[in-house]
Amino acid sequence: MTIEEISALLQATVKVSLLLSAPVLATALFSGLFISIFQAATQINEQTLTFVPKIVLTLAVFALLFPWIMGQLVEFGVQVISQAGVRGP
Repeated sequence: MTIEEISALLQATVKVSLLLSAPVLATALFSGLFISIFQAATQINEQTLTFVPKIVLTLAVFALLFPWIMGQLVEFGVQVISQAGVRGP
């Protein structure tokens, strides 16, 4: 493999990983932001109030998007393996 091919593979890997992790990370970010605003408005400073809803929402989004995430990973893996078979060692 040439430097350009390795660079393209690494770039595609980073792009896929960011694409697949973005919905779950955005859910954690926005749920944490909403809960922090709620705590500031109501002056409730309970630690479990921030942790439990954030983890529940994040797991729910991950469970809903799991088939899509796995499909994208399999598709990317097939592309990488097929390119490796064509180019050889």
